[in-house]
Amino acid sequence: MNVFDFAMEMEDDGYKYYKNLASAATLPGLKTVFTSLAEDERKHYEIFRSLKDGKQTPAMPETESLDTAKNVFLLLPRDAEGLKDITETLAAYKHAMKLEADSFRFYEDAAATENDAGVRDLLLQIAVEEHKHFNIIENVYNFINAPNLHLEWGEFSNLGEFRQFGRDVDS
Repeated sequence: MNVFDFAMEMEDDGYKYYKNLASAATLPGLKTVFTSLAEDERKHYEIFRSLKDGKQTPAMPETESLDTAKNVFLLLPRDAEGLKDITETLAAYKHAMKLEADSFRFYEDAAATENDAGVRDLLLQIAVEEHKHFNIIENVYNFINAPNLHLEWGEFSNLGEFRQFGRDVDS
């Protein structure tokens, strides 16, 4: 399998994955983010298909996924109650982060061995986009997981016990 076939397969898998996340999303904003990411993956697929078919190196279309995600985060609920219905998808978001990390590393490695400067630049541009996708998914993951990381101050009521053993927890 050549690099273009592999890249097309990765992008198609990413497209399907984000479409599934979009259809499973209970919050309209997250549905929008995942749909936007799926569209980016479809654009990447088309770029690699053009390259495989021997067409001239296509131009990289601008993505709006990052701007979309920024706007959506302003509208998402911020309390544990508002997020409770989507916390079961945390594993899916973590898996999506791994897929995006694998993608941008693959494109960076492929660019490092590419002889054609135009293709190399295109691979690096896609690597940058995949890194942005990683950041978006990581932010979704951290945002939704934040209530799980909240500590009650009452849990620290036993800090005085450390002082009796000669340790000062403030230092």
